[in-house]
Amino acid sequence: MEHLWMVMVDAAAILLLTFGLYFRRHHRRDLVTAFVVVNIGVFAVAAVLSSLEIGIGVGLGLFGVLSIIRLRSSEISQHEVAYYFASLAIGLIAGFDGIDPVLGVALIALILLAVALVDSRKVLVRSRQQTLRLDGADLDLDTVRARLEPIIGAPVRSVSITRVDLVDDTMTVNVRWADPRPRDLRTTQAGASQTVPAQTVPAQTVPEQTVPERSVAAQMERRA
Repeated sequence: MEHLWMVMVDAAAILLLTFGLYFRRHHRRDLVTAFVVVNIGVFAVAAVLSSLEIGIGVGLGLFGVLSIIRLRSSEISQHEVAYYFASLAIGLIAGFDGIDPVLGVALIALILLAVALVDSRKVLVRSRQQTLRLDGADLDLDTVRARLEPIIGAPVRSVSITRVDLVDDTMTVNVRWADPRPRDLRTTQAGASQTVPAQTVPAQTVPEQTVPERSVAAQMERRA
């Protein structure tokens, strides 16, 4: 009964991790499949290992193989690596029979809470990082920083040169900066915007047409 309960907990946790957190924020369908499959595979392996009498070294070796598989795949970002390990840890905790169910649920909830908070857009929302390729191979970091700040439109916090190509005279840099605060953006926009004075259009008066009295009398005589 406890094993069935942990199966349900693992299924709910991995669905919340993949669809409630990752896909809602990053929208990569291929990694959703990878996270779910890794979680199910780790859960199955952990359940089998917990029912057999094998050494702990064999178990750690199997989990090491599972983690190395990701390193041979396509390149992914660091936050996606965190989701990989979260799905692996959830399957590992839920798969073992020897762990207390209450403790297991608490640890899984802790992992989900940590991912939800750290990967939130409200945490370090102004921090930005980008890899750029620049013309001209210049190894002076101060000069590179001065070139990047007008392009980015914000002060550069850190810059590092990752690649220099002397043949094409180009270089690749990794730059980190902080976006201006919303107050600074409003001040900049207010200073850049120009108020156009309202133009009043004078009203055009249509002159009244007066009909001479003689013409009116002549028309009345004709009608008579």
